[in-house]
Amino acid sequence: MLGLFASAAVFAAGPTIAAPELPALPPIRRDPQITFLDRNGEVIGVRGGAFGPAIDVARLPPHVPAAFVAIEDRRFYEHTGFDPRGIARAIAVAAGEGRATQGASTITQQVARLLYLSQDRTVERKATELVYAMQLERTYTKRQILGLYLSRINFGAGAYGLEAAARRYFNKPAAKLTLMEAAMLAGVPKSPVNYHPVEQPERNRERARLVLDAMVETGAISPADRAKALASKPRVWTTPPNAGAPYFLDWLDADLRRLAGRPTQDLIVETTLDGPLERAAADAARRTVAARAPAAQAALVAIDGAGRVRAMVGGTDYARAPYNRAARAQRQAGSAWKPIVYLTALEAGWTPDAPVVDQPITIGNWSPRNYDDGFLGPITLERAVASSVNTVAAELADAVGRPAVAATAKRLGIASPVNTDPAMALGTTQVTPLELTQAYAVFSNGGSRVQPYGIERIRTAAGRVIYQRKAPSWTPVVANPALSHLNRVLRAVVTSGTGARAALAGYDIAGKTGTTSDYRDAWFCGYTGGLAACAWIGRDDNAPLPRITGGGAPTEMWRTVMDLGVKRVPVQVIPPGRPAPAPPPAAEPAADIAAAEPARD
Repeated sequence: MLGLFASAAVFAAGPTIAAPELPALPPIRRDPQITFLDRNGEVIGVRGGAFGPAIDVARLPPHVPAAFVAIEDRRFYEHTGFDPRGIARAIAVAAGEGRATQGASTITQQVARLLYLSQDRTVERKATELVYAMQLERTYTKRQILGLYLSRINFGAGAYGLEAAARRYFNKPAAKLTLMEAAMLAGVPKSPVNYHPVEQPERNRERARLVLDAMVETGAISPADRAKALASKPRVWTTPPNAGAPYFLDWLDADLRRLAGRPTQDLIVETTLDGPLERAAADAARRTVAARAPAAQAALVAIDGAGRVRAMVGGTDYARAPYNRAARAQRQAGSAWKPIVYLTALEAGWTPDAPVVDQPITIGNWSPRNYDDGFLGPITLERAVASSVNTVAAELADAVGRPAVAATAKRLGIASPVNTDPAMALGTTQVTPLELTQAYAVFSNGGSRVQPYGIERIRTAAGRVIYQRKAPSWTPVVANPALSHLNRVLRAVVTSGTGARAALAGYDIAGKTGTTSDYRDAWFCGYTGGLAACAWIGRDDNAPLPRITGGGAPTEMWRTVMDLGVKRVPVQVIPPGRPAPAPPPAAEPAADIAAAEPARD
C-alpha cells in the first residue's frame, strides 16, 4: 500500500512541494523497423522496432479512447493530474482488505511514469510522479496526454502502443477496432501477462466485460451496445499476422545486411515470396507430419525458373523449432539425386530407350539392392528411372564416372561437398532442400542455372530505392538432346512410376521420389515449366521413420502445394531446352547395366 499512502501524503502536502522542472518529452525510441512484402504487396513480416506509431486520439472511433478511460481513469477529464477521490477510495478498500487491490494512478500519472520515471515503489518516486503529472496537465491537453498513454503502454507479446497491439492481435489498424476489440485491449495494460488475449483468452474476455460495464456506467455506451459487443467473437491471431514466413525471413537476413547494411531508418523490403503459396506450404507441412509422422519435421522450397524463391517452409512450428531445415539441414537425397546421375549419362549419349538390365551387381566390395529386393531383368533406361531401380543408377554412375556426376551436380548449383564413392549414385551426398530445388529449377526453365534469391527491391518508407535487383541473366548449363531426354524419363516417374501421386491434371509434371536407407529421409522433387519444388520429411535426430517413402507423404505434400502453385505462378509446359553447340561424343551402352540402393520409391 506504499504507493497509495504516498499519493495521499503528496496530495495533503499540496503546494508546499518544490516542483522539479518537467523534462523534455522523450521521443518514442525504437530501432528501425523493416517491413517485408510478398510479391503481391502483402505484409509477410515486420522486424525491428516494437513500438507502433504515435496515436492521434482524434483519429480513433470514440469508443476506443472511452474504453481505456472507463477502466483506467474514469475521472480523467475532470482531475488535474491526480484523483483525490480515487486515492481515497483505494485507501479505504486497502484498509478493509489489508492490501492494495485497487490502483489509484491516473492515466496522467501513468504517462509521467512511462516517460520519465522508473517502476521503483518508493515514496520519493511516487511524489515526483504526482508533480510531473500535474505539470503534464498544465503543458498538454487531455487529448494529447491520452495519446501519449496509448502510444507507449505495454500490451504484451512485444506490442507497445495501441497501433502495434491492434495489428498484433486483430490484424487491423487501431482506427478500425470494434467496441469488443477495444474493450479486450483496454483490459490488457493492468496485467499484460494475466490478461493476454492469446494466452489467457477467458481471463481477457472477463476483463473486457468489466471494461464494457464501466463504459455503461460512465455513459460512453448503452446497455444495448454492451450486449451487442459481448455477443461478438472477434478473431484473435494466435501468431502475429505479419509473421507468415519466418523461415524465409531468417534466410533473407544475411542478404539484407549485405545489401542495406545496418538500417538507420524504416525500410520496406519487396520479396519474391508468394504469400498464399507460402501459407499453403506451411499448412501442408503441418498436416502431413501430424497425420503421417508426428515425430518428424518437414521442409518445402519452391523456386521459379528465374531463381525467385516463391515458398520456403523450414519446419512445422517456428515458435518451437526455428531451425531452418529448408536452407540449412544437410540430408541425404536418396533417389531424388538420381536425375543428376541420369543427366550425366544422357549427356554422354544414353537415351531413354537404351536397353539396361536390372540384375545383381557388385562394384568394389559393394552390392546395391533394390527397394523390394527383386530384379526386373532387361528394361529400358526410362523404365529404370520410373521404377527407381537402384542397380541401374549405380552401374550407370560407374560407367560414366562418378567424378563426372559430381561435376554435373556442381554445374546445376549443388554447393555441398559431393562424395564419389559407389553409393553416391543412390543419393548418399548430403544436400539441403534449397540446393536440390535449385538443381531441379534448371530442368524447369530449359537448362539455365539459377541463383535462388528472395529480395527484389529495398526502399525507404518515403520511397527512396536503396536496392533494385537486375533482370535475371541466363547461363545455359544443360542442352539438348540430354535435357529433353531427362524431362521424358522424369515425366514417366509421375505418369507410370513411383511419383504417380504427384500428377496434376492438365499440367506437364516431372519429378523424382527419394527414400534413404532405413527410411531416415523421404523426398519428392518435381517441376513443371517455370516452377520447381522439393518436399522433404525426416527427423531432426536422423532416426528412422515408420516406413515413410518418397512416393507417399512427401509427394502428397508436394502435390498439395503445387496444385496452388501452378495457378499462382505463370507456368507452361516444360521447355525442351536449347540446342547443344556441338553434340557430345556418344558412349557405347554396356550390354547389361545394373545398380544399387537405397530405394525403389
